[in-house]
Amino acid sequence: MIGRIQGQLIAVTPPKILVDCHGVGYEIDAPMSTIYQLPSVGEKVTVLTHLAIREDAHQLFGFITEAERMTFRELIKVSGIGARTALSVLSGLNVSEIAQAISLQDSSRLVKVPGIGKKTAERLLLELKGKLGPDLGHVAHTPAGNQHEIIQALCALGYSDKEAQLAIKDLKDIQDVSDGIRQALKILAKN
Repeated sequence: MIGRIQGQLIAVTPPKILVDCHGVGYEIDAPMSTIYQLPSVGEKVTVLTHLAIREDAHQLFGFITEAERMTFRELIKVSGIGARTALSVLSGLNVSEIAQAISLQDSSRLVKVPGIGKKTAERLLLELKGKLGPDLGHVAHTPAGNQHEIIQALCALGYSDKEAQLAIKDLKDIQDVSDGIRQALKILAKN
């Protein structure tokens, strides 16, 4: 299996990139999140890859980060989700947004991605629960909508998505979003 390719970036024609590795040009399908992070054409690039072998084709998919590749691999394990749909999800949402949507069981984010309908989004939420990011479904005292708003507010204040999610796990008896933000900031200040 081809796990990584390092060479000169020859061409970028979304969703494909062409990387020359010792005289061999590898055509690689990549999500837009990866394409936006690529160096200029002609420069050296390292791409983590996933090789998919089908009856009619061998396809190489490339990613800049291990988190993107791992998320892609989890997405294609879901029944009814192929490689093209997984690339579309990664192009529409970054890895932390996907993990957050799964953790909060928020299908509204997923249906915004072209090619993902309500049923597909619900299947993704069901099959990926606990596999991408921490499971936040057990936070009983904070309604899911408030969790989402609190996380967004903390991220806007400069905290990482992971820090925000860990902070809301410890929230107790939240009456409104502003109260939740205050409590979460106190928790984050202690850490």
